[in-house]
Amino acid sequence: MHIELLIAAAGIAILPPIWATLSPYIGIDMGWVSLACASVFVANGNKVKDAGRISVGFLMGIIWGILVTYLLICIDINKELLLFSILFTFGGLAVIIAGTLMKKIVYLPAWLGGWAITLGIFRTIPTNDWFHVGMATAVSMVVGVFYVGVGVLKFQSLLTKMVFYNK
Repeated sequence: MHIELLIAAAGIAILPPIWATLSPYIGIDMGWVSLACASVFVANGNKVKDAGRISVGFLMGIIWGILVTYLLICIDINKELLLFSILFTFGGLAVIIAGTLMKKIVYLPAWLGGWAITLGIFRTIPTNDWFHVGMATAVSMVVGVFYVGVGVLKFQSLLTKMVFYNK
């Protein structure tokens, strides 16, 4: 087995479980969200310079998810037609906004992923829990990008230097 593979395994085996184990102690019971969000950072090529844009995208996804969930609750028409119409409108708007007005500050795949995660979470909880759960979701998303994504990358870089440059 190659040492680079072992170093990559060490980063994934150590840092994300620390967050998943400790996060419930600060009231965040959604470690899985961090892992999902870190995967977008990795899929973007582990570009540390894009971590802020990715985080903004996830936060925009939370806003989009809350707005869509609220509309789905409040508007009383055919649910399938309503769902299609809202997803059509918000999906198109996200692409247009991310590609024009917010092009330099938002990463569209994170926005869409954050939106999907938020829809999955918020459609199952009562509205009086939205603030707390929204804050926990936001923290989990940002932790996913910076601690799990960037943190694992930096940890692996440090291990690589220790192994290869201390010979």
